[in-house]
Amino acid sequence: MKFIHEDFLLETPQARRLYHAHAEALPLIDYHCHLSPREIAEDLRWPDMATLWLGGDHYKWRAMRTAGVEERFITGDASPWEKFEKYAQTMPKLLRNPLYHWSHLELARYFGIDDILLGPGTAREIFDRCNELLTQPGFSARGLMEKSKVEVVCTTDDPVDSLQYHRTVAADKNFRIRVLPTWRPDKALLIDKPETFSTWIGQLEKAAGVTVTKLDDFMSALQQRHDFFASQGCRLSDRGLDTVWAEDCTRADAAAIFERARLGQPVSPSEAVRYKSFLLHELAVMDAAKGWTMQIHYGAQRNNNTRMFGQLGADTGFDSIADLPVAAAMARHFDRLDSAGALPKTIIYNLNPRDNEVVATMLGNFQDGFTAGKMQFGSGWWFLDQLDGMTRQIEALSQMGLLSCFVGMLTDSRSFLSYTRHEYFRRLLCNILGRDMQMGLIPDNESLVGPMVRDICYDNACHYFGFENP
Repeated sequence: MKFIHEDFLLETPQARRLYHAHAEALPLIDYHCHLSPREIAEDLRWPDMATLWLGGDHYKWRAMRTAGVEERFITGDASPWEKFEKYAQTMPKLLRNPLYHWSHLELARYFGIDDILLGPGTAREIFDRCNELLTQPGFSARGLMEKSKVEVVCTTDDPVDSLQYHRTVAADKNFRIRVLPTWRPDKALLIDKPETFSTWIGQLEKAAGVTVTKLDDFMSALQQRHDFFASQGCRLSDRGLDTVWAEDCTRADAAAIFERARLGQPVSPSEAVRYKSFLLHELAVMDAAKGWTMQIHYGAQRNNNTRMFGQLGADTGFDSIADLPVAAAMARHFDRLDSAGALPKTIIYNLNPRDNEVVATMLGNFQDGFTAGKMQFGSGWWFLDQLDGMTRQIEALSQMGLLSCFVGMLTDSRSFLSYTRHEYFRRLLCNILGRDMQMGLIPDNESLVGPMVRDICYDNACHYFGFENP
């Protein structure tokens, strides 16, 4: 039997029926990703499979380093073939690592290569077969999105971004996939990194056409850019946080801290936390006023290897799971917003699996009885978007919330091949529910469970984000 076959991951007859009848054919809503809008607008093509598959993929880079591959074959000056060959040599060592599944799924779905496994003995054949296909129509950035049946993509964008490439894509009537921006104001929080903060405020001044010296100027500039993003179809915001901050901080206190930072004066750690607490609240209020969904990704400990950070920079495979406390501050953050009538629809993604039950129970405190699943426990993120991580997230959500209201999977990726993660999630979901049906834990009733599968895989996200209304 082929490794990637039609019933891959589907262990029971019920799981197979659920997947093939209710999930498989659904289009994709990828409401959080890191695709380049420019690459979509310019319909990027790749010269070879190594560039497409290994360029920028820190999941693969980490695995190759662990397998003893020298850096020059990962991020260095080795040829595309040499890099691909080294990854192929790593593949047999990846058994039980999610990359083994993901890599073979991508080869099967995009290149039709499901007849052989990738390894040292097949590397040349697979490299050549893929490279041949990459020269053909349909193997561009847009072509791969269309092949994946994508309907909506939400990229991740800095408030200072002009969004020119989003406008280019939107103006092309021959491309039907909606590519919408997502507001990601992380740099507005970096008051404890004065050089980065000052440089970014200069960019904000230029984008908003204002001079920023005081907090009121800063907030006005942010509001102006927030309004601009809304005019370009933005429906979501995002924050990438170490943890959630919710210390007491008046506007006057925040203004004093901000103005000292603008003058180049040092800001203490406690002042930085108070400022961040103030700004997180104000940013959420902006989102609520627009009816946007606020996403919070927290719990990464980044750039741990200073030597390699100096050599390669950020996002190159040297991040890990952090263990900062979060529950008390998260409760305060949401409660203040709720008390002010300004709590937006919210999705929380934790990176430490120990927090699954914390998040699942926390969100239940702030459901409003009006919007189904207003407070969402996001799918397994980063180190957790594999079988075990997604299963544990689904189990916590099922036991302590309502799985039926879940908005489902996203790619959170820079790769145009990663849409197979939606398939991976759908198969896992159907397998869990199908096993429950077989064991009698839920009714063995396809007419009951099938619509729930469709909701989680597509309909819930469509309604939650308002994507049914262009």
